Formats: sequence, C-alpha cells, structure tokens
Amino acid sequence: MPLAALLRRALWWTLLTLTGGVERRGRLPRGGCVVVANHSSHADTAALLAALDARHAPAIGAAADYWFASPWRRRICSRLAAGFPVRRTGGGTADLLARSADLRAGRAVVLFPEGTRARDGELGAFHRGALVLAQEAGVPVVPAAIAGTDRLLPKHGRLRPALVRVAVGTPLPASATPEQARDAVAALHRRTTSEPLADSRVRKRVAAVAGARIGPALGFAWACAEALSWPLMPELFLAVACVAVPRRALKLSLAALAGSLAGGLLALHLAASGVQLPQPLTTDRMRAEVRQELSAESAAAVRHQPWNGIPFKVYAREAGRADVAPSAWLAHSALSRGSRTLTVGLACGAFGFLAHRKRRCYGGYLALLGGGFTVALTLIVTGWS
Repeated sequence: MPLAALLRRALWWTLLTLTGGVERRGRLPRGGCVVVANHSSHADTAALLAALDARHAPAIGAAADYWFASPWRRRICSRLAAGFPVRRTGGGTADLLARSADLRAGRAVVLFPEGTRARDGELGAFHRGALVLAQEAGVPVVPAAIAGTDRLLPKHGRLRPALVRVAVGTPLPASATPEQARDAVAALHRRTTSEPLADSRVRKRVAAVAGARIGPALGFAWACAEALSWPLMPELFLAVACVAVPRRALKLSLAALAGSLAGGLLALHLAASGVQLPQPLTTDRMRAEVRQELSAESAAAVRHQPWNGIPFKVYAREAGRADVAPSAWLAHSALSRGSRTLTVGLACGAFGFLAHRKRRCYGGYLALLGGGFTVALTLIVTGWS
C-alpha cells in the first residue's frame, strides 16, 4: 500500500470527520479500475480520497485549465489530491490514455465524466473519455455516488458542516456506454441521498427546544438558579443541549455563563442582606473551606471553584457574608466561571459535532451522562462531608 496514498486518505478522512463525518458503502474490486462519479463540489475529491481504498492509490483527473493553471494550485492538486491534468479544450483523451499503465498496475483512476460541477444535484451528460480509458486498459468501470458535498461546500458557497456519503456500485464492463455509466451513478446517487440518517426521538426533542429562542433563556435560568440554590450545575445542561444541537454550543454556553454571573451577584447581595437560601447537596466542610479561602484571597478565592468540586453558590453566599465588593466578585467569577462553562460547552458541542453519525444513540448517551453525573456528585459530596 503506497504510503502517500495512505497519508492522503488519513488526512481527508480526518478533515471530513471534523466537518460532519464521512460514510462509505461498497468497495472497489481488486486490480485496476476507472471510477466514475457525480460532481457537484470541490469537496468531491476529498470525499473520494477519504472513502476509497488506499491500496488502489487512486489518482484523480482534474481540469488542467483550473487546477494546473498556477503553481500553488498545481502543488495542492498533485500532492494533496493525487491529481493529474486533463485538458477540457482538446487533448483530454490523450491525457487520460497516458494513465493506462497505472490501471494495469492495479491503481484506480477517478474521473468526473460531467467535466464540471453540476448544479442542483442534476447529473449532466457523461463524456466518453472514462470509457475509452477503461477499454484501452481492459479494466472495469466502477460507478460511485457522492452525497452531502453540495451542502458541505456548495458551488460558489462557504464551507459548512455536513455528513458526506460515498457509495461504490457494482463494476460495469469496459464496453459500457456513457449513458449506462451515467444511469448507474444516478441510481446510486438517488439511493444515497434519499436514505435518512438514523436519529433519536429524544435528541430531536431536545434539539427543537435548545435550538429555538427559548434555549438560551433556559440555559440562563438554569445557571442563575444554580448560583442561588438549584443543586445541578449548568454544565449538566450544556452536556445535554450542546451535544443535541452543536451549532448552538457557543450561544448556549454564553447564556449559561451570563446566568451564572447574574445569579452569583444576586446570591452575594442576598447573603449580604441576611437572606439565606437553601443549598442542598452542600456541606459544612465546604462552607468552612470557602470562608478560609475568602479570608486569605478575598474575591480571587473563586478561582479555586472550577476544580475543587465546591458549588459556585457556596462561594457566592459566603462572599456576600464576607462583604466582598460586587465589582471585584464579578470580575473574578467571570474569569473562573467563564473558563469552565465555555470550555465544557464548546467541548460538548465539538463532541456532538464529531458524533453526528451516532445521534441515534443520544438516549444511551443521556443515560451514561446521568449515571456518571450521579456517581461524581455522590463522590464529591461524600468527600466534602
């Protein structure tokens, strides 16, 4: 297996995984073959390199007048995409036939017979070059369908997250016509795009709420209540919501942070006024530790909160009882709470993004999350008892 092909596959598989995931169905036959695929995005090449077997060391036919028109494009295309130039204005057949030796050596030559990117998902007419090359080398023609790249990187559009699917079909004989090859790719494409991604009903419901306008308001209210009395930290809300709807992770995290800071200020003022709200799942040892830290560091003591397991509400109430200045409290708590809340929220969003293809398992994820949180909370409370 050529090392360069293996590295290219790893590179594009990693990048596509980070932008929504890539799935493959079917495999290339043994030996050399000509792969013909639909073309709607510049991301099609990345999808094929990530999905096809590296042992075939696939080479991608690329428009000479575009990808080889400047030195930097030539380097990107040839080194990162194993591209070779194909002229579109005369001489293209000769460029293709020059790859016959690669096919006889067992490599795969990937071509987009439409010659350009299609619009609106409609396949254009297939040119004969791919079939001529297959006949010359005596290798089969393999149809492949790519779905999702038109959403990932639309023509003249910007990159955005999307799941990419690549389906490899049954090989056609070298004597196949362009119409037969086009029909095979079109049939594969219809099946690939019409197959829905399995999802969890629970995730859909959570995403509907978290993704609506009420989502940030819920995050704010949860965090504000936790800073006053509510026993469940806002990071639990973020772990539920941000995994369900990753694109809202930053907004939800900022809303939770704002709620935590608002609740902390309110708790400080209430405690300074002598109002004592209930604080379930806290202990006298926690309060004693916080009082000792506040006496030594004043408002800066809250920097310990993200790591020692003591709830934020304990710090807020004890800071009020110690007459800590609200401005200093807000500045230090914004730094300490922000570091943890934003880190957890964005990390959960990244996890939800990477686990997009497994969203049908969201119910199981919630069960594991609930169990793990219960065990961790029990250990923390027990450890501070």
